Amino acid sequence: MTSLIWFRNDLRTHDNTALHHAAQHARTRNEALRAVFIATPGQWQQHAMSPRQQYLMQSALQALHQTLASCGITFELLQADTFADIPELLADYTQKHKVSALFTNREYLVNEMQRDEIVTEKLNCTCHWYHDRLIIEPGALLNGSGQPYKVYTPFAKAWRRLCAERQAQPLKRPRSLGEKLTPKKLPSFCEPVELGDWPQNEDSALKQLRNFCRERVQDYARKRDLPAEPGTSRLSAALAIGLLSPRQCLARLQAEQDSPSETANGADIWLSELIWREFYQHVAYHFPRVVKGKAFKPETDAIRWRDDDADFQAWCEGRTGFPIVDAGMRQLRQTGWMHNRLRMITASFLAKDLHIDWRRGERYFMSQLIDGEFAANNGGWQWAASTGTDAAPYFRVFNPTTQGKRFDPDGHFIRRYVPELADLTAREIHSPPSLDNYPAPIVDHKLAREHAIALFKAL
Repeated sequence: MTSLIWFRNDLRTHDNTALHHAAQHARTRNEALRAVFIATPGQWQQHAMSPRQQYLMQSALQALHQTLASCGITFELLQADTFADIPELLADYTQKHKVSALFTNREYLVNEMQRDEIVTEKLNCTCHWYHDRLIIEPGALLNGSGQPYKVYTPFAKAWRRLCAERQAQPLKRPRSLGEKLTPKKLPSFCEPVELGDWPQNEDSALKQLRNFCRERVQDYARKRDLPAEPGTSRLSAALAIGLLSPRQCLARLQAEQDSPSETANGADIWLSELIWREFYQHVAYHFPRVVKGKAFKPETDAIRWRDDDADFQAWCEGRTGFPIVDAGMRQLRQTGWMHNRLRMITASFLAKDLHIDWRRGERYFMSQLIDGEFAANNGGWQWAASTGTDAAPYFRVFNPTTQGKRFDPDGHFIRRYVPELADLTAREIHSPPSLDNYPAPIVDHKLAREHAIALFKAL
């Protein structure tokens, strides 16, 4: 007989709960352990997964294959078109290899949970499902009325309390289960694209985490909102596909914090960003309407958004005439990533200045982001559009010119991505004069702000 682990967005061997239990099961029963990953290009297209994220996954899978082979674990890359094809594919595979038990880490979105229910019904072996994707799993945090939290601050307080009580520690990589295998090159499921300097295997992700917590987290509070500075951890893509677990992030953060004051402040703010990530996944689990294209606040689904393809395309391409917005959108198109402060600015601009449905922007971001995660992306967009849980008040409309002056005061970031403005002074660059090679603003911000407020007041 054989034990089987099914990898999804958990492409690591350190601190992998399903892998830990699968290895224990195989060792206790003296069974072989096999591993699979199932590529679903059709489903990914439906979910607007970016080509960069797909190729990052492919690179990470090749590295995972090599690591598993060194532990004596056979790994296979399977392919189905959509989630609907997976139950039968797995049923055939488990029958062919005489699988006694399947081990998998849970996912928390609607399509994924429905898929897993069908898999459980379809297979003729025992299925073991584990909470692994978050530090605190959905359902474990409820308010005094037994209801899920709708606001971040009380959620974060409860999260911190329960986390301190549990004190969960990362699991070690399983010991070898047999002779070292020779890994072959895996089949390709996507076209190669430029990935930049993102970690492409778990060892490089762990190294980057360690370096950030040791050397740069002390500056996080000061630099995290400045897009021209290398002030963020650049670990979001590794977390999205599971090269790292959030438990590893928390454990490393705590291990490196032996001095108070500024370092501790930066560390605590970075931890709060990890908690935001968990909060939005809890929201998506408890309020599945947000996964189905609906606003968290149902009344805001009645807003009459503009359907202007020309303005939307100008926003996508970074041709709005607002330098900080254009720089952010060009960074996204060129690199597959955008600084978080710019995500807020550009999202606010689409919804509050152009009055275009936030869902169009949400999907466009997913189609470009190397670190795309549905829950965080949806939560951020609904926050900016004032339609979501814990959202910005509807009358808060970011002034893109003011935001540019505040967070890129000398224009260094703007010059990097909007070279047409490179020769302007720091004073001119946020409100450039008329230029032949750079568009005039496509909207009057003051009038657009008034109209956005009117849209929400009309509700």
